[in-house]
Amino acid sequence: MNDQWAAENLQTIRTLMERAALYRRALAPVMTVTGVIGMGAALAGWKAGIDSPPQFILYWLCVAVVTVAAGGVLIRRQALQQAEPFWSPPMRRVSQALWPGLVAGLVLGFLVALAHGRGWSIGLSAPGVSPGYLSQVGLPLIWVILYGCAVHAAGFFMPRGVRLFGWALIVCGCAGFFLPVPQTEVGRVDLGYGLMGVAFGLLHTLYGLYLFATEKPRSNG
Repeated sequence: MNDQWAAENLQTIRTLMERAALYRRALAPVMTVTGVIGMGAALAGWKAGIDSPPQFILYWLCVAVVTVAAGGVLIRRQALQQAEPFWSPPMRRVSQALWPGLVAGLVLGFLVALAHGRGWSIGLSAPGVSPGYLSQVGLPLIWVILYGCAVHAAGFFMPRGVRLFGWALIVCGCAGFFLPVPQTEVGRVDLGYGLMGVAFGLLHTLYGLYLFATEKPRSNG
């Protein structure tokens, strides 16, 4: 069993190395679409006045589900074009690396929204800081950090730039906690939508466009 497991892992690593350019091309549209959805969702949520903490959290959880579904469709299309199985061993490795951070963010967001709805006391509290600020600014920053950790973990099975992008998200999320922003009721929703729009919208769009611009020409052979 150990020999079979080692052989499967070795084959997976070889496949990932051989197809690095292919996965880089597949990543470009996924990142771009994710960024467009993120920016559009930030603008739409702000314009629609989705401003209570539970509504804000549930709104972004729904956006996350839509984004993951859109990314899955793009990856599936790429697999069909290359005549490859969608749930291949490399895809399983990448998914296994992504899920812990993504699931942690999903569960945390759901629990915080539930706590607000039922009036429970939550651990994200501090003297002089409003619960709304913590849910609509602190929680998005935690989401960015967890997502950055997930992307960085998946980057070990993908081109090196993915790990750097993960680090950029982690650093931005951590730095956000040190910004001298008034922790009051005023302006927290605008700031929350701004954070989500920049981290999950603008940064993804820029990275996707960078991947498109630096893509190497495909050889005819």
